[in-house]
Formats: sequence, C-alpha cells, structure tokens
Amino acid sequence: MASGGLLHRLSRSEAASGLLLVSPPALYALVMLAAPLGLLVTYSFLTDGYLTVIWDFTLSNYAEAWSDPLYRAVMLRSLGVAMAVTAVTVILAFPVAYYVSFHVAPGRKSLWLFLITIPFWTSYLIRVFLWKVILGFNGVVNSGLMGLGLIDEPLTFILYNVNSVVITLAHAYAPFAILPIFVALEKIDRSLLEAGQDLGESRLATFWRITLPLAMPGVVGAIVIVFIPTIGDYVTPQLVGGPEGRMVANLIQLQYLRLDNFPLGSALALSAIALVLGVIFAVWALAGVWGRASAWAEPRLPLAAAAATAALAFAAAAGAILLVGRLAIVATDSTLAGFAVALLATGAVKVALTVARRQT
Repeated sequence: MASGGLLHRLSRSEAASGLLLVSPPALYALVMLAAPLGLLVTYSFLTDGYLTVIWDFTLSNYAEAWSDPLYRAVMLRSLGVAMAVTAVTVILAFPVAYYVSFHVAPGRKSLWLFLITIPFWTSYLIRVFLWKVILGFNGVVNSGLMGLGLIDEPLTFILYNVNSVVITLAHAYAPFAILPIFVALEKIDRSLLEAGQDLGESRLATFWRITLPLAMPGVVGAIVIVFIPTIGDYVTPQLVGGPEGRMVANLIQLQYLRLDNFPLGSALALSAIALVLGVIFAVWALAGVWGRASAWAEPRLPLAAAAATAALAFAAAAGAILLVGRLAIVATDSTLAGFAVALLATGAVKVALTVARRQT
C-alpha cells in the first residue's frame, strides 16, 4: 500500500509529468542523433578494406585527415568560408533587424517579418540554382554590368569559387540571423534609451552603451545559428563552388559514396566537428580574457593605459590560439596570417569600444 501510494504521488507530481513530456523527443534524439554519432566514432577508428571495413583499431585515419595537405586545406577553407559567411550575414542582418524593431510601426512589424521569411517558401536547392543563374557567365549580374558599359567582359570571380559560396550562403542564412537579433532588440526597454538621452548621451553613445550590449544575446545566437551549419554545407559548394570552393562536406561525400572509405570519411566528419568546437571554445576563452582584463584595468588605470592593457591581453590570448593552431593544424602561413588579421581587427574594435565607453 505504501509503495502504491508513493507511485501514485510520483505519477501526479510535476517532475513525473515533465519527464513524461520530454521522454518521446529524448528517445527520438537518442536513436536518431546519438546512435549515428556513436557509429561514426566507431567507424573512424577502424581500417578500410576493399569494399568492406576491417575491424582493426587504428589511428591512421585521423593521422591522414590532419597530415594530408589536401584534407587540411579543405578543412581550413571550410572554416574560413563559415567565418566569412557568419561575419557578412550578421553585419548585414543587424541593420535590418534594428530598422524593423525601432523604425517600423508596431502594426507593420508582422508584415516585415513575413517578407523576411518569404525565401523559406521555396526549396533551398532552388535558391542555390537561382544564384547560379544570377552569378553565371551570362547571368543577371554580368549581363547588367555589360549592358551598362561598366565592364567589357563577364566577371569570372563571382562564380565557381569561394566568393560565390559566401554570397549564396549569406543570402540563404540571412533570415536565421535577422530573427534572433530582432527578438533581442524587441526585448530592450525603450525607457532605458530615453533615460540615456535625458542624461546627455548622444544617439551613438546610447547605441554603444545600451542597445548593442542588450542585443548581444541575439547577436551571439545569430552567430552560432549561422556558423555551425555553414561549415558543413554540401549543396552550395557542390553547385556554385567549383573546384576552388569545395568544402569538407564534399570531401566526406567523396570518401563515403565514391571511394567507399567509411573510416576516413568518419574521421573527416569528426575532425570537422572538433574544429567547430575548438573555434567556439577559443572565442569563448578569448572573450573571457578580454572581459577580465577590461574589468580590472578600467577602474584602476587612465584611459590610454586601460586600452593598452586590454589590447595586450587580447594579443596574448590571440597569440596562444595561433600557437595552438600552428601545432595542432600545421596550417599554411597564409591561413595563419588571415586568422591573425581577423583577430587583430576584432581586438581593434574592442579597444575602440573601451575608449568610447571611458570617454562617455
């Protein structure tokens, strides 16, 4: 009787109801996500044979994935394309979201959001094919520029290379960046902006000190939503990338379906996952170092010294990331140079924000 009463009370408790509610999707995720991932991990440590997989444990697949110059170049290209697409998409999405949130009448915001989501009405494959037509040798862009007399011959750098992949992916993932930023902007209390202006802040200072920090959760969400799927995109590089725009997903497809090398394809897939996680943790660590350095320096040092200290901390963290990347990836000098330039540019922006905050 006691055990029956206990079971009855547990079945009527909120915890039991919540567990019952999440059990079906949890089981679905376990079967459809965890099981294939476990199989992928298992295959990556096996040996490839002719039209079969030999169950001999080995690390040679990972050694080949990270030591072969071709595989390493494709993975680094995928990382660079994903970072470029994320930067372009978020930078272009923020003004759109800001305009809809702050300058569109409340009754018309739903119409604007409806228009933003219209690309989802068509197939992703159709949209990629449309960009192939737009950017083609005789496409809309080249025909229009030649008709206006701005160019004498069609542009060749906008199709079948990395540029076309970045353009197509930035358009495809634009709504995924606009919507989370818009939601974050909508949550901002407008009275805070009015209070800042009442205290003598300019519109620019109000934006830097109030709007942008409060919108950062949406910006971070947009970065994650765009960065993670773009690094593994297959269709866009296959259709508009050409030989110069192939990414790691195309390499994995080649190993699985053309070369029948499941172990190496699995190792490449897990290496791409590890690369994404490494970048996310590196950025998180860099942001933590920057925040602690800025919090320590600002109340103690003059303006120039505080900015210099924060910049020095940023440079040290960037140097550590580059060193680890050099040892782990053995990247080319050009890739490291591009990564260093991106880090230094980010650091310069952060230093400028520190200076603006101290001045205001």
